[in-house]
Amino acid sequence: MQDAATHWDDVYGSKPLESVSWFEARPETSLRLLTLAFPERGAVVDVGAGASFLVDGLLDAGWSDVTVLDVSSEALDLVRARLTGRDVSYVVTDLLAWQPDRGYDAWHDRAVFHFLTARDEQRAYVGTAAAAVLPGGAAVLGVFAEDGPAQCSGLPTAGHSAEALAELFSGDFVLEHSEREEHVTPAGVVQPFTWVVLRRTSYQT
Repeated sequence: MQDAATHWDDVYGSKPLESVSWFEARPETSLRLLTLAFPERGAVVDVGAGASFLVDGLLDAGWSDVTVLDVSSEALDLVRARLTGRDVSYVVTDLLAWQPDRGYDAWHDRAVFHFLTARDEQRAYVGTAAAAVLPGGAAVLGVFAEDGPAQCSGLPTAGHSAEALAELFSGDFVLEHSEREEHVTPAGVVQPFTWVVLRRTSYQT
């Protein structure tokens, strides 16, 4: 079985970016919810960023402290080439193995959490998010809804309601906002997403 880095390097190295199912020319929902969550435009990390155009939109909107993280070096190389000369921090790592060495005001994840189908993986993710997001900060997540696809890019996925996400994150975050989006893929397939804004409460002792 391929490891995650090899799988996603193969995806980004073999397919045009505009053809992948999660492609958005401009990630309007992500930008709107991040601004809603933290209008001061502080430090933001986009986890599982891939080659998304979110970072472009964040920089254009005045976010100056932007970190993009992905397990695929191929994906982040595409972003580096696109944003030559712009101030962005890049982290190539498996998200569940990441140990943040700083805090962030905002955490963004579109289409990563739903690949974590085991409860121990989900708990590890929540622990990493809690370690990374500063008290008062926020996590913005977009994941497949309960009636969303059962797999993506050849991998199994798990759909979630806003209530289920709130419960999973309840030790460290509180649900502040939720909504549903029906993303239309480049192939014309509708993928229902659940979006949540989760407010970081305080560090646990």
